[in-house]
Amino acid sequence: MTRLSLGLSCFFYYNLNMKIDLPKTISVFPLSGIIFFPKTNLPLNIFEPRYLALVNDCFKSNKYMGMIQAKKNSTDVYSIGCLGKITEHKKTKDGRLLLNLTGVSRFEIKSEINNDKIYREFEVSYEKFSGDLIEEKKETLMEEKIADIFQKIKIFFKKNGLLLNWNEFEKLDQDQKINTLAMIAPISNEEK
Repeated sequence: MTRLSLGLSCFFYYNLNMKIDLPKTISVFPLSGIIFFPKTNLPLNIFEPRYLALVNDCFKSNKYMGMIQAKKNSTDVYSIGCLGKITEHKKTKDGRLLLNLTGVSRFEIKSEINNDKIYREFEVSYEKFSGDLIEEKKETLMEEKIADIFQKIKIFFKKNGLLLNWNEFEKLDQDQKINTLAMIAPISNEEK
């Protein structure tokens, strides 16, 4: 039986109504099996030397880093990822870094930067995803349908032995709920 647990108690959000100057070149952590969206949090346990170097360089600049899906059995990555900002970090006694990455905006890869670093960097564009930075109050006529979908999701999770802290989940706004469910849904990475 598959069990997913999501602790949603320590969400940190930014006021995305402000004009944010997003970097055009970003360090990217390709990771298979992880889907990351704007306005969600991703806890990471960093221990590989190349990603420790990536995070340390991010600390020296703007604390932004990209997450992207790695393609199976390849060094290739998908063309769309999500920029995150490191909002919490802790160094362990054994040299690992535990951090929380808060999603800011999706990006599209334009080209890979040829560098002498041990991690990958890409030139990216946020143009297709400008809506990720707009916090708007959405009035919708579909509120009942959305509530019905969430009720069906609760039933699906229960029937499949999937765990989610529903009390914390209910505190999220609608976009955060949808993105969180997309991240943890038991479907293939390509479907996500």
